[in-house]
Amino acid sequence: MDHRRVLRIAFPVVLSNVSTPLIGVVDTAVVGRIADPAYIGAVALGALVFTFVFWAFGFLRMGTTGLTAQALGRGDTDELVAGLGRALSIAAAVGVALIVLQAPIRAVAFSLLEGSDKVEALARSYYDIRIWAAPATLANYALLGWFIGLGRTDIGLVLQLVLNLVNVALDAFFVLGLDLDVRGVALGTLCAEYGAAVVGLIVAVRYMRRHGARFRRPRLTLSDRLRDTLAVNRDIMIRSLALIFVFVWFMAQGARSGDVTLAANAVLMQFVSISAYFLDGLAFAAEALVGRALGARDRAAFSAAVRLTTAWAAGIALMISLVYFLAGAWVVDVLTSDPATRSAARVYLPWAALAPLAGVLAFQLDGIFIGATRSVDMRNAMLVSLAAFLLAWWALLPWGNHGLWAALYVNYLARTLSLAWFYPALARGD
Repeated sequence: MDHRRVLRIAFPVVLSNVSTPLIGVVDTAVVGRIADPAYIGAVALGALVFTFVFWAFGFLRMGTTGLTAQALGRGDTDELVAGLGRALSIAAAVGVALIVLQAPIRAVAFSLLEGSDKVEALARSYYDIRIWAAPATLANYALLGWFIGLGRTDIGLVLQLVLNLVNVALDAFFVLGLDLDVRGVALGTLCAEYGAAVVGLIVAVRYMRRHGARFRRPRLTLSDRLRDTLAVNRDIMIRSLALIFVFVWFMAQGARSGDVTLAANAVLMQFVSISAYFLDGLAFAAEALVGRALGARDRAAFSAAVRLTTAWAAGIALMISLVYFLAGAWVVDVLTSDPATRSAARVYLPWAALAPLAGVLAFQLDGIFIGATRSVDMRNAMLVSLAAFLLAWWALLPWGNHGLWAALYVNYLARTLSLAWFYPALARGD
């Protein structure tokens, strides 16, 4: 285990993730050309609904990565293929269910988010189009997790670039070219998700054929493997719901402060998203390397994976924060032309600029625990962190939006400390 091996896995993920926040940046920038902050707020709220809905099933990416990496470490080729089959089956079933249940999901989601009447009406238009992407979105989660678990992040890079660059191009075309406002943003995402899913399935089948592997239906429903898959996915789902709730609550409280504060927070959350996608590159490397090491029962490789990926992540977090402090105000101006939103975003910019440093250890520990499939520990740690966030938010209410951002930092700290509490047992193999 050396730096080159870490970078060989992490670098393609970082490259692909650089293109991912471009979706949010372009979405914000294209609707930001409309001289009304309601459009930025509508895209932010609409996207937030899907963050909650789709990320609830993020186990299709995270669980698949850990289980695949461990199967690879054991040399179990049949399980590699069966694991992807189980994940895609779950993705298809859940995606269809989300489409069937779109009306009650919409009602519940928008009852929890309090924007102005105009913002909510626009956000509902966005939702009504993008919900049809559910099966493809979830299939892409499973495919990405599988390729990362295999250590083939170069293939993951290609799939993410197909998804993200097509999305960016279509968003700009539908919004700026056809004047479809938030509907164009949703339609661009819909088309890009299905395109990427088709490409991903073709690549996966070719990969299997090249390595002499194929689906075996009895293996898909093997009782012990299916039970392990469902247990890991259940715990990661609970963990994901708790994390998503933090960001849903954050944006909802910003919406209660008015359209300008909501728009400013939406702009600054693009900073947080960009840093998260960079840090995810090293966390994904930790997932693959930790999972493979534990599957092979190689404790030395495990320790090296933890040490090297964390060192690189810390350095990247520091660089991102420095860039944000130096160029953050300029980026705000690029993302929105509304004077009030620009002014408010500048006030809260330091919070977004320091977010990479505040969250880097939480991201790395997530990656380590995902690779180890220690889903129970992840679930419990996130529930504790959610409670800490809500308590901090309540205590900091007098400080308004500054208090809201501070509560988000408390969540980062709680995630780090709670996972660190469980880490010694993981390191010992208990």
